[in-house]
Amino acid sequence: MKLIITEKPSVAMSIAKVLGVHGRKDGYIESKEYIISWCVGHLVGLAQADKYNEKYKKWRYEDLPIIPSKFQYDLFVKTKKQYEILNKLLNRSDVLEVINACDSGREGELIFRLVYYHSKCQKPMKRLWISSMEDSAIEDGFKNLKDGKEFNNLYKSALARSQADWIVGINATRLFTVLYNQLLSVGRVQTPTLALIVNREEDIRSFRKEKFYHLDLYLDGFMASSERIKEKDEANELKNLCIGEMAIAKDVKKEKKNVNPPLPFDLTSLQREANRLFGYTAKQTLDYTQSLYEKKWVTYPRTDSRYLTDDMMESLVNLINGIDRDNLVENPNYKRILDSKKVTDHHAIIPTIQSLNMNIEDIPKTEKNIYKLICLKLLEAVADTYVEEIVRVSLLVGDKIFTAKGKKVVNLGFKGIKSSFDENFNTMEKEKDNSILLPEIEEGMVFEIQNSEIREGFTQSPKHFTEDTLLSAMERAGNEELDKELDVEKKGLGTPATRAGIIEKLISVGYLERKKKQLLPTDKGVSLITVMPDNLKSPKLTAEWENKLTEISLGKGSDEEFLKGIDEMITDLVKTYSHIAVENKEKFQSNREVLGSCPRCKSYIFEGKKNFYCSNKECGFSLLKEDRFFTDKRKKLTKEMVKTLLSKGEVIVKGLYSKKTGKTYNAYISIEDTGKYINYKMRF
Repeated sequence: MKLIITEKPSVAMSIAKVLGVHGRKDGYIESKEYIISWCVGHLVGLAQADKYNEKYKKWRYEDLPIIPSKFQYDLFVKTKKQYEILNKLLNRSDVLEVINACDSGREGELIFRLVYYHSKCQKPMKRLWISSMEDSAIEDGFKNLKDGKEFNNLYKSALARSQADWIVGINATRLFTVLYNQLLSVGRVQTPTLALIVNREEDIRSFRKEKFYHLDLYLDGFMASSERIKEKDEANELKNLCIGEMAIAKDVKKEKKNVNPPLPFDLTSLQREANRLFGYTAKQTLDYTQSLYEKKWVTYPRTDSRYLTDDMMESLVNLINGIDRDNLVENPNYKRILDSKKVTDHHAIIPTIQSLNMNIEDIPKTEKNIYKLICLKLLEAVADTYVEEIVRVSLLVGDKIFTAKGKKVVNLGFKGIKSSFDENFNTMEKEKDNSILLPEIEEGMVFEIQNSEIREGFTQSPKHFTEDTLLSAMERAGNEELDKELDVEKKGLGTPATRAGIIEKLISVGYLERKKKQLLPTDKGVSLITVMPDNLKSPKLTAEWENKLTEISLGKGSDEEFLKGIDEMITDLVKTYSHIAVENKEKFQSNREVLGSCPRCKSYIFEGKKNFYCSNKECGFSLLKEDRFFTDKRKKLTKEMVKTLLSKGEVIVKGLYSKKTGKTYNAYISIEDTGKYINYKMRF
């Protein structure tokens, strides 16, 4: 019996259909030859800090850094039942081989291996490695299963990355939270991403708009303009000089400009274009594309490649013929997008052959938009180059130079496809005709100045980030630090699969906010970047890590040495930031009254409608105003009582009612915190 484990139930169903496995059970499907079960994303994850020691339930500087000698793992509560099903299946006596059919990439390898090893399984392991959920791709994948040991180094790099992220996240978050009495979520990727946005906002804030001028001369059938002029008086002076003068063509240059067709989409370029055209967030685009993948409409979405492999020529030809039913592309150039050397784990996102025979009205409009966009991009990718002729004429008026520019489209190429496609796409902007035709001009020709006009302009400030432009910046960030000789699996900040989640995390923790399409930093986000050390907010750290992780995945680097370097960096960080300046601490002061410091994590305690709570949402410390301990004694927890409890450790309360005696009494009340529950103690 062979056990197949997929990353999601929907993938399991697709594989079951191809292999003819139909016996549905609780959490798996079984036939005579195969058992097919599934994860639901990660089932096993790194344990929280307090699993190593109870004292870590409270966040204290003196307990840092927290660096486990051996990492421990826990089951995720919501998916514990599915893990237990897999655990039993992995250890069934009749299961002789296990096939890892989780997503073909670093994270998919980690999801499977953590379940496999947590279940103490030692059975032979095979690997299904495919880029499409089409029936034919699944069949080919099972005919060519790989030995699981071939991916041991990929697993090592995935494990090292997750452990390093844990060390940085746990320690940096606790360190700066304790120092500033405010939950400050810090991460290797999210913090430099936030820094990109904060730095851009600072550039916008410090930008000073400057006025400038051009003198436009209206000649016979065209216009020529001066260079930029700073002062209006200078522009007026130039205008006066041109009165009664002639313009002489000094230099005429003609050149053809070629714009190559775009490549098919990887995930990041798809997310960028979907944001620009439809306003979809990066997460929405990933979700829609993942759904299309699972429904067999498109190939694997979490890819960072924009090419197809050389052996895909025949299927590519069939695919283009199926999509291009209106013959929009003449003489498709298939070879320009076929390059196996530029394909990493998965090729570019393209429609499946199977999708050509499916009814597009069966899918939601959001998914329909994404599918059509992927089809359009593939057609553009094999179409002709866009060619335009650019004419630049330099004219002399006295000793002053004016310039006229013209251009005309020689070959519309791939841009003509988009224009035709747009008729069915109301949300997509039509390609504008930017042709500016000049009359035939030769050197030495003389033109009468029919009129002149001073045109006013302003320098433009940098633009706020949108998800489109942020994804582009994340993809490029730190690339100058990457080893050019290594085929680094993931470039920039995050991976194609994780960038959407990073943006959502920054919004959820209150560092960013969306305003229409713009992503803007909050005051808290700006304050965080202001106080962060350079190495935690620079993309350089991510680039260095990716070099080393790639070396590990190729068997050229040591995961132990890599983690040793992370440990040393965090230890040095904790030593360096043992205290902070008062003015920096004030950056995180809230307008709300702070009642004291949280006994667990040292963050601020605020008053709510029904309770007094810790500002650190991950801490969970809370005191109910009408806790039964007080209401039974005909009292209510007040703000003044909480202030005293937090500052002195106990508070004297007078007039407590006794149900037994019917009398009142006075007592000192203190908090007893188990780390999970709050109890009260009395002394008399």
